[in-house]
Amino acid sequence: MRVLVIGSGGREHALAWKLARSPKVDKLFIAPGNGGTEAVAENREVDITDHAALIALCRSESIDFVVVGPDAQVVAGLGDDLRAAGIECFCPSKAAGQLEGSKGFTKALCDEMGIPTARYARFDNEADALAYVYAEGAPIVIKADGLAAGKGVTVAMTLEEAEAAITDCFAGAFGQSGAEVVVEEFMEGEEVSLFVLSDGTDILPLTTAQDHKRAFDGDQGPNTGGMGAYSPAPVLTKALYDRAINEIILPTVKGLAARGTPYRGVLYAGLMLTAEGPKLVEYNARFGDPECQVMMMRLDSDLLELLQATASGSLKGMDVRWKDAWALTVILATQGYPGNYGKGSEIRGLDQIDDPEVQVFHAGTRRDGARLVAAGGRVLNVTALGTTVKDARDRAYRCVDKIDWPEGFSRSDIGWREISRSGA
Repeated sequence: MRVLVIGSGGREHALAWKLARSPKVDKLFIAPGNGGTEAVAENREVDITDHAALIALCRSESIDFVVVGPDAQVVAGLGDDLRAAGIECFCPSKAAGQLEGSKGFTKALCDEMGIPTARYARFDNEADALAYVYAEGAPIVIKADGLAAGKGVTVAMTLEEAEAAITDCFAGAFGQSGAEVVVEEFMEGEEVSLFVLSDGTDILPLTTAQDHKRAFDGDQGPNTGGMGAYSPAPVLTKALYDRAINEIILPTVKGLAARGTPYRGVLYAGLMLTAEGPKLVEYNARFGDPECQVMMMRLDSDLLELLQATASGSLKGMDVRWKDAWALTVILATQGYPGNYGKGSEIRGLDQIDDPEVQVFHAGTRRDGARLVAAGGRVLNVTALGTTVKDARDRAYRCVDKIDWPEGFSRSDIGWREISRSGA
């Protein structure tokens, strides 16, 4: 089969890397790709917001199957446009993709289906949002309603922080994504990610992971798109896992199907493990980034088969196999991220990494002749397998130390929660 991956980040590099290992893939393309994806696929410089151009590429290259990576393209309806052109693809519909595209949409679905989540209110003006916050007090959570590249959420521990977050949203800090704001109660607990495939009727649970959202060690600093992750996440015990599937995932799939907008794709649930049990923090309508990187390292099944079954509505009876190993990824980001950062600094030393249990997935890189240079905020994902989470962490950081990039930084404590719990 001839397969096309859409996107340019670490998630898409990991998907392409795994797809390239499928015996069913004859030729793999990625649009637009990055400085590392050319090692596993043929990069194609296409504006992925131009759906007509992507369809033309599919036709010119006789593409059999498309895998859409980025959230923005899911929400923009790329899957619908590809299917309308007769091109098979792994991507939820625009209607179902509102699970990620609008936090208010998801909250309304939770109300309708009785899905446990934080108490909330939704506002389209600053004055009413501020009045609500003053009445509720802090801590409190402020969220831009739409997509904001993982940066539209503020966990405000003081009223001043909440005020600033609301003002930023309505002042245009997140464009149209902040035109409406969801204000939520602050939930006490530990956050964990649960991934399932849904073909609109049946689900196939995948695995769990934990991300590290804050920029600096000790979970300090601003929220980011993610500075590292590990999988699995045993904090989601079997009992809690079963509750999450039955109380959150299945009602979501059922509710969307009943609305006539069945969900076909990967469903990524961010869960808070509260004293009352798991509650939904938010949904993402695509693979996580950096969670996808650790998942692809652990996956022992043929990824293409799973994605095709999801797209064609034939998940029933399928299973998924995982390596008996932990995976952990460390993000190297450009100094200044998630704020202002420079581009174009040279990255050296990747040729010194020769551990077969380590893959370096590129996120924000490009080639400048023979040089590899940084072209984004999050730049590299050093991803390792290990017999324990500590083993995976130590292997990843040994490779991080070999990378010569003074303009970059990483957290030094990825996996700290699980290591502190298990000691291994």
